[in-house]
Amino acid sequence: MEWNLMFFINSVLLGVGLAMDAFSVSMANGLNEPRMRRYKMVGIAGVFGFFQALMPMTGWVCIHTIVQYFTAFEPMIPWIALILLCYIGGKMLIDGIRNREGDEATVRLGVGALLVQGVATSIDALSVGFTIADYNWLMALVASLIIAIVTFFICIAGLEIGKKFGTKLSNKAQILGGVILIVIGFEIFISGML
Repeated sequence: MEWNLMFFINSVLLGVGLAMDAFSVSMANGLNEPRMRRYKMVGIAGVFGFFQALMPMTGWVCIHTIVQYFTAFEPMIPWIALILLCYIGGKMLIDGIRNREGDEATVRLGVGALLVQGVATSIDALSVGFTIADYNWLMALVASLIIAIVTFFICIAGLEIGKKFGTKLSNKAQILGGVILIVIGFEIFISGML
């Protein structure tokens, strides 16, 4: 592979495709916390971008070092995403049902839940290591960074959309956010199994 315009276009398109799960989860996070501050939005989008860059590079390293272990792990990816997102979504759903009075005390997204979301939405990006296997390490790194940047901006948009609708939905936002995460988990699972 060589450095050309197609390399950059492919990397951006790869970033858009990979960021869709993170976009949906970002919307759910915005729904859950409609008064989220800008610095927290940047932090959330940064975490998603970080994991979207880390996973393809991890896949690339696996292809070039321990490919037999990675291929054995690949069938578990949809299961892991399903379990993680259903756990977080189920917790949000239960908390939303318990808090049906609609008071202003929304449940804030913690660091642990954010990291789990970051892993769950980017674990399928490990497979991208296969598609960029013919890149040298610098090209793989640049492609991963482009994916991270694209993911960052897409997640900011998702958070903004979620915040806007979260304000309008008030007490139903947490329930809707939980349902969205569970649906995303099943979507990743079904597409990964087919």
